[in-house]
Amino acid sequence: MGCRRRDAQSRLLRMVRGMTADGVISAVADPHHRLSGRGAWLHPTRECLELALKRRAIGRALPGVADNSSVLGHIAGLTGG
Repeated sequence: MGCRRRDAQSRLLRMVRGMTADGVISAVADPHHRLSGRGAWLHPTRECLELALKRRAIGRALPGVADNSSVLGHIAGLTGG
């Protein structure tokens, strides 16, 4: 979604729409590809996520998403920063 490059599904991070405890619709990382709902895929790198945010691709793929902190935190955990 961010860099628009194709890759094996096992190398991509799936995101779905979820809701935070305070009722905000957010993008939720689904690393095991098991959560229900429509998914959006991107490489689990900070660069790919930043491109997706710059292009506003997450909001188009998952309408209504206002918070991306869960995905950002997941990717930061994977990359160590």
